Amino acid sequence: MRGFLPYFAARTQVVILGFICFGCPGMFNALNGTGGGGQVDRTAGNNANTALYVCFILSGLFGGAIINKFGVRFTMFIGGIMYALYSGSYIYINHTGNSWFTIWAGAMLGLGAGIFWTAQGMIMMSYPLESEKGRFITIFWVIFNLGGVLGGVVLLATNFNHDGPLSDAAYAAFLAIEVCGALCGLVLAPPSRVFRSDGSHIEIKRVDNIVADAVAILRMFMDPWMLILVPMMFSSNFYYSYQFGPYNGSLFTTRTKGFNNIWYWGAQMGTSFVFTRLLDNQRLSRKKRALYGVIVTFVAVNTVWAGALVMQSKYTHGATASGPTDYPGGAIDFKETARAVGPCILYACMGIQDALWNNMAYWLLRTITNDASKLARYAGFYKAIQSIGAAVSWQLDAKAVAFKTQLFVNWGLLDVSAFLMIYLSFRIRESSESPASDSEDEFKEEQGILFA
Repeated sequence: MRGFLPYFAARTQVVILGFICFGCPGMFNALNGTGGGGQVDRTAGNNANTALYVCFILSGLFGGAIINKFGVRFTMFIGGIMYALYSGSYIYINHTGNSWFTIWAGAMLGLGAGIFWTAQGMIMMSYPLESEKGRFITIFWVIFNLGGVLGGVVLLATNFNHDGPLSDAAYAAFLAIEVCGALCGLVLAPPSRVFRSDGSHIEIKRVDNIVADAVAILRMFMDPWMLILVPMMFSSNFYYSYQFGPYNGSLFTTRTKGFNNIWYWGAQMGTSFVFTRLLDNQRLSRKKRALYGVIVTFVAVNTVWAGALVMQSKYTHGATASGPTDYPGGAIDFKETARAVGPCILYACMGIQDALWNNMAYWLLRTITNDASKLARYAGFYKAIQSIGAAVSWQLDAKAVAFKTQLFVNWGLLDVSAFLMIYLSFRIRESSESPASDSEDEFKEEQGILFA
């Protein structure tokens, strides 16, 4: 057995977590990446996503308390099963044309996913040592995004000779993989029995009052560190509706949407591997790592969205019941190399930007404290704010807001968030042993009028 990590080792648990997310949200991401859940009319998918993220807000706020009370194993299993329910609901749309079941399944997924992602955030932020944060993020991110890559392969294979809505076979394949991912949740060890590479154990404070713990999460709206990061959290899933709908969902043929997803999620794997080498570089101070990381992210954001603006200037809508997209030459197919190479590469670059943004977000949150119970609350708060942003963004597309308007809203929001992340980077401590968020009065005094 030499060479295998012990079951209770923190790294082993992160690998298991990666495979859970490979099977559940990894498949969901691939499906969502086609725009409208793979349907030609994106209305049902957009409304289901709105229902999902509205319910996500509620379960995200209570997620930290629920995880602290009941643990990660069964809560991640139940949350994972909701992903399978959601994917299966599209088979019902294919046969009936009715969207109510998918919208209801989206709401159920929101309730389960809020707790699911809170548990994921607690594990990712509390299990690694200071010097391992970026490495653990890479391990998780690579395995997780392999799910998106596999989902893209499934979409390409099952729809290679088919255009229009995804086939039943594609949805059934997603459902089966998501059930397997949910079952992996039962393999997780209780956090109290997990040990880090230096032999230290994860300290979890028992929660006896879920409501009181949820109130503690709401009090984070008074935490200046959290308020600075609210725009970053709000924007961290906001851009998905534009990337998956007005861009990938409107410009490409059905099989090319799957092809694009392979590269979108594949690019995230390589990006995470390289980027976290910077964030874990112990030769640089924590402040410098934060600043360099945010600057790299800022440059990537502006490069990608400038490219998106160039593309967006060429069309105003995707395929509709009355006709094809107004992009010159019609929908792009990956076999049309001359037409496809630029737009497909840009979509892969959107995946790079997504990886940079979310890796940076988790790394910044992880610098605030090492307390696992507090990190569960931070994760719940983060996912709740993220879900508010996502709920708003999916409705922008559902309400047929002009594609170019959606683009500028995304671009502006990301740039404002990046400037606040730079501001926070100058105030990062060299150690998380003393929780920064516990020093709110000291922080206010340092900042003077900003929080007066």
